[in-house]
Amino acid sequence: MLISHLKTSNGLLFSLIGPSLDKGPLSTLFYFALSAHENFSIDPYNQIVKYFKTDHVRILTLDLPGHGKGLASEKALTLWAKKMAEGEDILTPFFEKVKKGIDELCEDNLIERGKLGVIGLSRGAFIACHIAAICPQIEYILGFAPLTSLSYAREFKSKDVCSFNLETLFLFLYRKKIRFYIGNQDTRVGTDHCFNWIYQLAKFAKQHHIYSPPFELIMSPSIGYLGHGTPPYIFKAGATWIKQIMDIEHAPPNN
Repeated sequence: MLISHLKTSNGLLFSLIGPSLDKGPLSTLFYFALSAHENFSIDPYNQIVKYFKTDHVRILTLDLPGHGKGLASEKALTLWAKKMAEGEDILTPFFEKVKKGIDELCEDNLIERGKLGVIGLSRGAFIACHIAAICPQIEYILGFAPLTSLSYAREFKSKDVCSFNLETLFLFLYRKKIRFYIGNQDTRVGTDHCFNWIYQLAKFAKQHHIYSPPFELIMSPSIGYLGHGTPPYIFKAGATWIKQIMDIEHAPPNN
């Protein structure tokens, strides 16, 4: 797949797969996992993007904090923890910068109205939820092996980072459409934490008179180290879901 690049006025550099920007507004997915290079070019992180026909959708990605050229992705959460222990919030400025970039793309009429979603893998799903919480334009969230409780991750267990846990975002997410996939014994991010998050979010939605909230959690047999792997058939199932729910297999009105 051909990868191009897009730089926003606030300095964000997105890698992009899909039609060129001169094709006008299209369905758009932002994918968060590790670095932009890994997300689009390294197996298994790039598996999800392989299931999209890129003639009707653009997929954008970028480096997460602590990821990118010269940085080891496996040490990124340790870096987050170190920075936070030193009193530096490494995450909120990133969330805000991405929001401004998304706002700019919407203002430039590059994203089809009502056709904006996020996909995240592990820590990327954690990031995706935070971005969706501050971007009302984002209506769809797809997560694989999602980190829902930052304070559960082994790098943070001795640090107070509860304010970043996803349960703090209920008010901003309960109207969105969400599907998570996780292994039934994922001890890296905690299957029980993921289940409880979906359950509590559904209860929150019910309190706000949404009696059949569109939140789904699909568990499958765990694979990989600490049960934290995601097999190809799960990536395919997730891609099928978001394509159907966003109706992105059809040509946009302006084509």
